[in-house]
Amino acid sequence: MKIPFLDLKTPHLQLQDELTAAMQRVLASGWFIAGPELESFEAEFARYCGAAHCVGVGNGLDALHLLLRAYGIGPGDEVLVPSNTFVATWLAVTQAGATPVPVEPDAATHNIDPARLEAAVTPRTRAIMPVHLYGQPADMDPILAVARRHGLVVIEDAAQAQGALYKGRPVGSLGDAAGTSFYPGKNLGALGDGGAVLTSDPAIADKVRRLRNYGSEQKYKHDVLGYNSRLDELQAAFLRVKLQRLDAWNVQRRALADAYARALPADLLVLPQVPAWAEPVWHLYVVRVADREQVQARLRAQGIDTMVHYPIPPHLQACYAGPDWGALPLAETLAREVLSLPLYPTMETAAVERVAAALRDAGLAPRNG
Repeated sequence: MKIPFLDLKTPHLQLQDELTAAMQRVLASGWFIAGPELESFEAEFARYCGAAHCVGVGNGLDALHLLLRAYGIGPGDEVLVPSNTFVATWLAVTQAGATPVPVEPDAATHNIDPARLEAAVTPRTRAIMPVHLYGQPADMDPILAVARRHGLVVIEDAAQAQGALYKGRPVGSLGDAAGTSFYPGKNLGALGDGGAVLTSDPAIADKVRRLRNYGSEQKYKHDVLGYNSRLDELQAAFLRVKLQRLDAWNVQRRALADAYARALPADLLVLPQVPAWAEPVWHLYVVRVADREQVQARLRAQGIDTMVHYPIPPHLQACYAGPDWGALPLAETLAREVLSLPLYPTMETAAVERVAAALRDAGLAPRNG
């Protein structure tokens, strides 16, 4: 039996009646943009994340970009970003006209290393943008301490971590603001693109609301140069249905991650490490392995799909060619070794055992650490 990397079909079939009812509710209203479904979802998701305000936007990249714009961050400014992340984190900074400054990760968690931040701060630094990578919270307290010492804004990239907790507090409410994504494969995914800004600062929320709507708060009156980036009514209605299931799905993800931790050969792989203060939601289950392409091929031959998050770090992407980004050996090592194993809420524990057995039989050499 084939084990897909991700199953998006089954959970939507299980919710088919509720999703259909949500769609019919939108159709019957005749209101498709900036209506009651969006308003209700924004209130519900803000409450879930422990933030005062949620502003729905078109996608996760826009959420980060519009936040930078709302804080007045642009040309001449620098933003500290992880060297090991999806390129969207960097693109948001570039789109705002600012300069991303990469900071290497903690080798254990793959998240930005707070101990490296201070050395990266310059007089031009305006913000830090930590990413809660793979669904595991970044270590926010020391990040915030650096930010407060230098008067910097902290914008969380929470696209992979809806429902994760840091010292008992939900991500998305830990910094000054946060951006998240509802791309279909996320823990809370729409049936298309979508994103949101989270903040407890009413002035920032108001600025993002204007920016997402052509720079307008009143129809045909445009106060600032804005964008068209709005989470539509249909996606908001779908997300309201799925938000009610998010905690249960995350519980299932945690159970599968625990099963992986028990079953995988720790002498052959580097397994994820979770600090005592973190409660991840396992958007991805990422191990490190030598000879990754060979391992992937052997698993593929047994019907097991895997992916790589991410094979090329942002500083080596063609779109960022030119500047001297400095030495970033940890990001490059991770890009060579990381391997994402199948994990999704409808996955059976027996599938975890099969993946683990396939890895044990893949001919891996023992690792030294």
